[in-house]
Amino acid sequence: MNMKSNMYQSPKVIVLILSYNGKDLLEDSLSSYSQNTYDNFEIVVVDNGSSDGTVSYVNKNFPQVDIIRLEQNRGYSGGFNFGLHYAYRQKNADYVLITNNDVKVDENVISALMEVAVSDPMVGFVTGKAYYFDHPDTLQSVGKYEDMIRWNGDHIGSKEKDEGQYDEITERHFIDDIFMLTSRKVYDEVGDYNTLFFFSAEEYDWQARAKKADYKIMYTPKAKIWHKESMTIGKQSAFKAFYDARNTMLVILLHQTADYFRRFFWHQLKRKTRSALISCKQLKFKAAWNKISGIFSALWWGLRHQKLTIKHFIPV
Repeated sequence: MNMKSNMYQSPKVIVLILSYNGKDLLEDSLSSYSQNTYDNFEIVVVDNGSSDGTVSYVNKNFPQVDIIRLEQNRGYSGGFNFGLHYAYRQKNADYVLITNNDVKVDENVISALMEVAVSDPMVGFVTGKAYYFDHPDTLQSVGKYEDMIRWNGDHIGSKEKDEGQYDEITERHFIDDIFMLTSRKVYDEVGDYNTLFFFSAEEYDWQARAKKADYKIMYTPKAKIWHKESMTIGKQSAFKAFYDARNTMLVILLHQTADYFRRFFWHQLKRKTRSALISCKQLKFKAAWNKISGIFSALWWGLRHQKLTIKHFIPV
């Protein structure tokens, strides 16, 4: 890590990596982040209740990296919140780069993100080009489309070969937090992840809250990483199926109107039912059940917390 003696010349960035039993994934991420050219950054790993010796591995192989440990897994949102509090309140960071443990990054990724972040105090989040690790010239995401029913749409650029078609700095509706730079200003004014979400859609909710406070979500083509994709929980896990169904509905319930929720609900019910039937045909019965039970878990939460009324389902 390259750090100037005068810490005040550049804002301080904490690269925050959450890891749950991901010791074997950390070599690429820690090595590549450590080689970044930005002049004022530190790396912090949050060990989210791992049982694979992550702390010992990091201390032995990356002594320059700070590692903090939770004895129990607090989920994605809870684990990162622990790290965010540490970064802003104890390490006095100006910005935090939230990032996965299953990535390899370009040496200029921090500098590229910071170039956009400091250009406007109302920049709340910045991301860049995420490529597939096994197909290094193929894009996984450069942000998200806005969807008129789902609100948070599909990944922009997904599975496209990078031929310079996304080479302009652009404001986005939403972004994935495979890697996502955010500021102390956002943390102080908007807060952090909502632990209601535990896993999945937590960045969606956080960005929705920030947008309400007039913060911008930005994309820069100069920031590049390569992502191994869903290495911790698996891309098609039943666990993921439940939270994907539950949490996307909760975001709409919390941030959109009853009319918007009604359109989303019937669309989502039809979509998840069709997907569950496909899972049944593939003998993936737990995944099929979780796709439907996730929806009803969101509805039950809404009823218990008096967020749902009849007009969320039928126009009145």
